[in-house]
Amino acid sequence: MWSKTIWRIIDMREKMNHPLYYPTQPQLDGRRSMVRVMLDAISHGELTAYDAQIGIGHEFERRLDYAAVQSKMGAGIDTVEVRNPDTGLYERQVVTSEMDVTLAKKLLVKEVWFFDKKYSRMDVRIIGICPILEKESEDGERVDQMLGFWVYFPELRPHLMVQEAYNTKNEMQRDSFDDLFAKRRFGSYVYSEANVYDNRTILEFAQGVTDTNLEAERIKSVLFQKEHDVWEY
Repeated sequence: MWSKTIWRIIDMREKMNHPLYYPTQPQLDGRRSMVRVMLDAISHGELTAYDAQIGIGHEFERRLDYAAVQSKMGAGIDTVEVRNPDTGLYERQVVTSEMDVTLAKKLLVKEVWFFDKKYSRMDVRIIGICPILEKESEDGERVDQMLGFWVYFPELRPHLMVQEAYNTKNEMQRDSFDDLFAKRRFGSYVYSEANVYDNRTILEFAQGVTDTNLEAERIKSVLFQKEHDVWEY
């Protein structure tokens, strides 16, 4: 009957979202971070990565190979100038860097809210997830944010179902990553909604933190109000 596409951001540094961010290195008990699960699946050819630089609304149009994903996560070969202590001269050395999972501090989630006529309720389906990477600028004076890569959530779900997430309240009862998303056990805020202006984000027209937060809350209230509007009392 009705649907609306929403993009929201999950900041994994928030305490509620720590089970998605930690551990930064795989543990002996099999625990991995959310981004590590995605990267491992991509490396084994079990998950497809898509280019995130095209813009929101075009999430699954261009595929990326694993080498491109590694490069976005900080892996690569670079040449640096290193001073030779014996001669005092600077020499060029080739430095190889590995992927840094900790670069992904946030997750951009694309989801569709819709009214299910069969069950007479509002429901949501997650369509895709994209890590948001934070890297220091070359001068070290600022932190630049960039979108990493998109993955199709239904394709990712089988990997999330078998990966346990740490339960901070009860270690004997551990849910999977899929449970965290299905039960909406994460903190987030609205980043954008589908609109006629080529799906522009809130940051493109709202000025300041206050206006941005107010617009995000307005979008959330519209979603909840829509569910009430379709009922008759």
